[in-house]
Amino acid sequence: MVVNQRDKEDKNLHIDKFSDIWNAFIISLRDEDLINNRERDLLIVPSSAGDTSVFQWPPFLLASKIPMALDMAKSVKKRDEELRKRINQDPYTFYAVIECYETLLNILYSLMAETSDKKVVDRIRESLEDSIERQSLVREFRLDELPQLSAKFDKLLTLLLKTEEEHDTTIKTQIANLLQDTMEIITQDIMKNGQGILKDENRDNQLFANLNLDSIKDEAWREKCVRLQLLLTTKESAIYVPTNLEARRRITFFANSLFMKMPRAPQVRSMMSFSVLTPYFKEEVLFSTEDLHKKNEDGISILFYLRKIYPDEWKNCLERIKFVPKDEESLKSRMDEISPWASYRGQTLTRTVRGMMYYRRALEIQCIQDKIDIAKLDRQRTTTSYQEGGNIVDMALAIADIKFTYVVSCQVYGMQKVSKNLKDKACYLNILNLMIMYPSLRIAYIDEVEAPTKNGTTEKTYYSVLVKGVGEKYDEEIYRIKLPGKPTDIGEGKPENQNHAIIFTRGEALQAIDMNQDNYLEEAFKMRNVLEEFGSDKYGKSKPTILGLREH
Repeated sequence: MVVNQRDKEDKNLHIDKFSDIWNAFIISLRDEDLINNRERDLLIVPSSAGDTSVFQWPPFLLASKIPMALDMAKSVKKRDEELRKRINQDPYTFYAVIECYETLLNILYSLMAETSDKKVVDRIRESLEDSIERQSLVREFRLDELPQLSAKFDKLLTLLLKTEEEHDTTIKTQIANLLQDTMEIITQDIMKNGQGILKDENRDNQLFANLNLDSIKDEAWREKCVRLQLLLTTKESAIYVPTNLEARRRITFFANSLFMKMPRAPQVRSMMSFSVLTPYFKEEVLFSTEDLHKKNEDGISILFYLRKIYPDEWKNCLERIKFVPKDEESLKSRMDEISPWASYRGQTLTRTVRGMMYYRRALEIQCIQDKIDIAKLDRQRTTTSYQEGGNIVDMALAIADIKFTYVVSCQVYGMQKVSKNLKDKACYLNILNLMIMYPSLRIAYIDEVEAPTKNGTTEKTYYSVLVKGVGEKYDEEIYRIKLPGKPTDIGEGKPENQNHAIIFTRGEALQAIDMNQDNYLEEAFKMRNVLEEFGSDKYGKSKPTILGLREH
């Protein structure tokens, strides 16, 4: 019995850990605007796991199950056994019914401040569970009225999910009225013997006159309401969720890749450390407002073109930034958010840096999972969700920095910094902003300095310099190494741009990434497995020294 319990706990821990990885993946798809908010909510595994007696599957697996169960209940007229059998035929329908019932009770109890109000719900719950136990549910309840009840709960959840800005003085009254209507439907229309439940001679005030709405501000509680509303209202199959083809491709590839044969991943602290090196010269870093609105000879701008070839992603972007443009001119007021969206869809340095920094984010999450029981934490998407881990989080961040280094060799960064050319200055500022956005990003460049000689003349001296972002608008030099001459005079520009920066990389492996490449968070999670290939015993003494990876 003890062994079985331990096996169950281990299994649950594995589920919790994978759920955390899965959620991070889905949230990255939302951040990249490949899916919308509704699709994210359908695909995510809830952080409120443990609140119900059944496992809470992602809503897309339970989509349409509650409407189907309501139809089943309407069609069953005689025996409970028939209804039970039909619901149990599909495990997901059973899970959905149990979860909806228990979550609904949880939400109702959290809203009620008065003991007398809770007693009303207690009586209804006891009557329902008693009839189920006696197998008299069909005889004692009018199940064909359940769709009406479902519609009321949908309205209630919509009210509860209104943002704080949308709340007004009447919101509490509206919620109270809806609860009163709901209880009347249950006791008068659905229950055949429920007329006396709402009567209470000792009641001093109206039913649900005093509500506790503090929970509305709690993110986990709101997530619970969103999930319940999805289960109640999603009538179509979720087979086409998500609709974006790229999101579907990535989910399919990730899911299939989990079943391939690959080396077992060690803990982050034991994995091989590695660096990524990207050469950059004068390519685009981030599309400017002028770049995006400038029209070509055909009268088409970059932004117009991107909006036309990525219409769903553009719509998702507007939903994410909560903006409804009135016209083309109004877009200019939100270019700080729109410009990155466009840049992530072009061959820009911003796109490559975001992709490579997914490695660090993946290691942070995996390192924390190595250290703590993830089941005890709120399943959120980023490292901020793990703050309960305290010192463990700080240690995880430090280990991630030890195991991963990203250096971008921006050959002319120093020249761009002092240049008076607007284009060069913009490139410098954009690269600086990348360092500030990603504190662990390092920029290497070749610095050209006029140095005095012994005979009183001056000569050009060259240095390899490594800098990092500091504060909100500065860079700070970390290392400066004198070079025997100008590196790019020795060989070709791009290889020498990489060569001078290799000294700043760390670790046992080095990944060379071109400026036009990207990366995905879900693939970054597998880097520990990939690096194990270098030490795999299956190669005998001839262990590999070069590994080729699929380009994104």
